[in-house]
Amino acid sequence: MAYITELSQLDLNQTYSYADYLTWRLKDAVELIKGKIMLMSPAPNVNHQGISMSLSGELFNYFKHKQCRAFAAPFDVRLYDRKKSILKNQEIFTVVQPDLCVICNPELLDKQGCNGAPDWIIEILSKGTAKRDTQIKYQLYQESGVREYWQVFPEAQAVYQFVLDDNGQYQLKNMYAEDDKAVPSLFPDLAIDLAELFAGCVDD
Repeated sequence: MAYITELSQLDLNQTYSYADYLTWRLKDAVELIKGKIMLMSPAPNVNHQGISMSLSGELFNYFKHKQCRAFAAPFDVRLYDRKKSILKNQEIFTVVQPDLCVICNPELLDKQGCNGAPDWIIEILSKGTAKRDTQIKYQLYQESGVREYWQVFPEAQAVYQFVLDDNGQYQLKNMYAEDDKAVPSLFPDLAIDLAELFAGCVDD
């Protein structure tokens, strides 16, 4: 199999599938959104990584002896309309790498990552990813059936919690901030102390 090693070998206007994505060995991190290549931001900053590590620890401890499993980026999640059953690689046109995700159906996991919608996704926003996370990925996660979606804002030290309603539309359930304890709708006995979560954030 011939591998693609340079972004210049790809046509950014072309539509690619997950089967194509598997042939890429790029230095640049990319996501595939509805067949289009989306460059990811450079290495995350200190605040992003500190929050990610803190959340990873919380989720690891909580899910340690449970069926649900938590994963942190880089971790490929293949998404498509929730009305469709599991698709083949050449039929999938969206591959994202959420900062954190929780998957409760073991049948969605394979060696490549997750084939289908995780139950819970958390994205930690930065200036470079804000539009993608609040608009593009919001729509993707909603239409693919991600049951709960959190947007974490390091600068505002806030968390927006979106939960799918019975019509498959996201509803803003809570806006947590300051010393609140953020509680996922799916796991009500898990409480994340925001004061602790954002304690290590540094100013610009």
